[in-house]
Amino acid sequence: MPKKPTSARRRLQKRANGTVTKAAPVTARPAQPVGRVATRPKAAPPAPRRTPSVAAGDRSAPGARSGKYVYCIIKANSPRAFGPIGIGTEPTEVTTIHYRDLAAVVSDAPPEIIDSTRENVLAHERVNETVMRDFTVIPMSFGTVFKTRDDTVELLRSAADAFGEVLNKMQNKLEFGLKVLWDREQAIRRIEEEDENISRLKQELSTQRGPTYFARMQYGRLVDAALESHSERYVARILEELRDVSVASRMNKPIGDKMIMNAAFLISRDRESAFDSRIKAVASKLDHLLFKYTGPWPPYNFVNIRLKLERV
Repeated sequence: MPKKPTSARRRLQKRANGTVTKAAPVTARPAQPVGRVATRPKAAPPAPRRTPSVAAGDRSAPGARSGKYVYCIIKANSPRAFGPIGIGTEPTEVTTIHYRDLAAVVSDAPPEIIDSTRENVLAHERVNETVMRDFTVIPMSFGTVFKTRDDTVELLRSAADAFGEVLNKMQNKLEFGLKVLWDREQAIRRIEEEDENISRLKQELSTQRGPTYFARMQYGRLVDAALESHSERYVARILEELRDVSVASRMNKPIGDKMIMNAAFLISRDRESAFDSRIKAVASKLDHLLFKYTGPWPPYNFVNIRLKLERV
């Protein structure tokens, strides 16, 4: 049996001297960073890269009262029951539907669009988190519902080769997220101290009389270019430090002007501790940056299977 992933919610706190320590596991709710901390919680799942398919089949079929909500795809030859942890006002039983050696992890659900409420999104992730303790998973998009059990079997049959190939590639691998942020104003002050041209231009602006529009435009362009150069060097350094403890990485677009890195890393289960230690070491070296570290996740950023299914 593959090694079980450690708790899905860990918090790494950065002390004043730049070291990072791991506190005891916290509850299943998303952690909110306070001050300059580096966190490793499980929050609401990142947006999967597949196009969700909702309610495949004929909604008007007589006698059909319940659809099948699909959380993920796994390899399993025998039925599995994961308990009452599924989406619903009252948590629904999560079981499996099989085709050959593939299984869809499902629960009963109305054959309609599922609202993306916080409770539903967390329930979707809770199921995937539970299943991935013992299985390699292909996570499905939130809100994937099929009209009948037969429709779910048809999903497995029609995409069996693609599912099998991806499951083989993702065997015993986990995803971790890393966001790195900086204090933009502090970064500008560093640049002004280190760059002679920017420092001189700022001094000239502070003493110059009369119109300063063009000088300020030049100053802004120089600062923006320097910020981009500095952030690129930080990202390159972090990626290099993590290269030998990860299988692959994927860079996503940073969010806002404080984030300089938004990355996902694919990690072998047996290298999780090494990756964890390396993150703490890098955060300690770059203690003026804020590291937000999350996982383990299913491999959302490393699976891209597009299914052509009827949307009703």
